[in-house]
Amino acid sequence: MTIFHFKPQRIVLLVSVVLVWLGLAATPAMSQTHDHNGAERKVVTRVEPDYPETLKRLYIGGIVRVEVVVTSAGTVESTQLLGGNPILGQSAMKAVKQWKFAPAGSKSTFVVPLTFDPHQ
Repeated sequence: MTIFHFKPQRIVLLVSVVLVWLGLAATPAMSQTHDHNGAERKVVTRVEPDYPETLKRLYIGGIVRVEVVVTSAGTVESTQLLGGNPILGQSAMKAVKQWKFAPAGSKSTFVVPLTFDPHQ
């Protein structure tokens, strides 16, 4: 009878491969965002999210998708994590809440993809 012994590094690698396979690493982040109506809202002030050192060291990254509601004045009213690693998602939402957008005639809701690349 064979007993499998996995080292912690191999488990982390396996989990990372599964996360990538599930589609958590897809397209690059955009500098402009599109709301559900197809209009653009230009980002005036962008705060980059903190990349948790532990996840970066373990090469855990990918794309997180955050739904953002922006007021007509350009401030972020709310955020919601739609997909991606929950820990990276918390970091992304914290950063996006500090973003400022160009003013528009009405409130906008759209999805912002943010990329966390452990190789950078």
